Amino acid sequence: MINKRYFKTKNEVEVTFELEAPESSSKVAIVADFLDWKPEPMKKVAKTGMFKFKTRLPKDEEFQFRYLLNDVEWMNDPGADKYIANDFGDDNSLVSTYQ
Repeated sequence: MINKRYFKTKNEVEVTFELEAPESSSKVAIVADFLDWKPEPMKKVAKTGMFKFKTRLPKDEEFQFRYLLNDVEWMNDPGADKYIANDFGDDNSLVSTYQ
């Protein structure tokens, strides 16, 4: 799930990525072009068991990302704005900050 918060006075969007990972997943990272494709650990929310990552991104752009579970399994976000083919024969999730 992806939540976006637009600011009237700023040229950026607060984006929160949330993932309900399988119970076997003890470690989840987001890997994205806005992070130079380096895995960034997501925080596990104790109450819900969801993994969460919050960032601010420039308005009116699109960004590719995927989730990496336990350092071995790739997963896309079912709530992504769309999907785009990657160079590895799979798809990446895409988040748009267009309003």
